[in-house]
Amino acid sequence: MKPNLLNLHNRKLWAIIPAAGSGSRFSKQELKQYQTIQDKTVLEHTIQRLTQLPLSGYVLAISEMDHIAKKLSLSKSEIAHFCLGGNERVNSVLNGLNYLTTIADENDWVFVHDAARPCVSLQNLEDLIQQAIAVDHSAILATPVRDTLKYVENNTTQNIQKTVSRDQLWQAQTPQISKLGTLKNAIEYALEKGLNITDEASALEAVCEPVKVVIGRSDNIKITYPEDLELARLIIDSQMVK
Repeated sequence: MKPNLLNLHNRKLWAIIPAAGSGSRFSKQELKQYQTIQDKTVLEHTIQRLTQLPLSGYVLAISEMDHIAKKLSLSKSEIAHFCLGGNERVNSVLNGLNYLTTIADENDWVFVHDAARPCVSLQNLEDLIQQAIAVDHSAILATPVRDTLKYVENNTTQNIQKTVSRDQLWQAQTPQISKLGTLKNAIEYALEKGLNITDEASALEAVCEPVKVVIGRSDNIKITYPEDLELARLIIDSQMVK
């Protein structure tokens, strides 16, 4: 990124990557972030994408039993930080935010990005930052829902009840960007109230914090199932050709 294209208004830019999950939908034994694409782990690809930005640092929230992350050849390892992850993704993010409060300002910008989302484009990252700065509040990457949606009330019979309008529905992606203090306070409030927090935007919604949607790309996939890994390989191959 060209420095003159990004004016952070004297704020710093950080990233948190929650990477403590078991990823049981991918495998009971293997962690998806340590699968290999072109001689690099998924996590290394993900970090490489984020460090194209002028980050002051990034925090990896990992499990206590993770003996791999710190041994990887991470991009810009001199600005890498590590903290202990939590039982759920939201707990890992909060631990990362708590860590950052010791080295960052509460008004600094913070990305939160999935460890297993290695295909995000630089253009999307730049767009997200610029939009957040323009409106001076949180923003997320998302794509309009394309497929026809069916509502199934009973998961046992799996009979369709109705078709759901997709006109105002968006599929959330990461990164999601917020100010450090704003996101930390929102997550703490949501956890205190026992709310179901599936991403950072849902915590911000709980405290009525505005969140702007920035149009992402469909190839910014999250590796969830084994077949997603092969798709990620194809996407990364095609991006390198360009």
